[in-house]
Amino acid sequence: MLTISQDLVDKIVAHSRADHPDEACGVIAGPLGSDRPERFIPMANAERSPTFYRFDSLEQLRVWREMDDRDEEPVIIYHSHTATEAYPSRTDISYASEPNAHYVLVSTRDEDKVEFRSFRILEGVVTEEEVVIVP
Repeated sequence: MLTISQDLVDKIVAHSRADHPDEACGVIAGPLGSDRPERFIPMANAERSPTFYRFDSLEQLRVWREMDDRDEEPVIIYHSHTATEAYPSRTDISYASEPNAHYVLVSTRDEDKVEFRSFRILEGVVTEEEVVIVP
């Protein structure tokens, strides 16, 4: 189960809508071992693509080093899908490399509806989990 604040949900959705028609991506960091998402870190989609995302390698290195320095880890790795449902693609599954992270997907295919879902992806197995949004 993912427990996340409404403020962080709003930031993820706003970033996803702002980058549309390209996929948006980023991380929510939290204290090591806490499973508590706290710090919103929007990142650039190095692909600038409506169908694929990739963190810029230099930005990712900087962000991961910053998390290490702050005793944080990536609690959430998020990205958007621009024309399909919020469900991991085969590519998303193959690139999932953080076994403890929640993989959040937002679909921006319908501007009037928020489709926000969270998954665990471990060794190629996708498991959807409940999302609890707190004030």
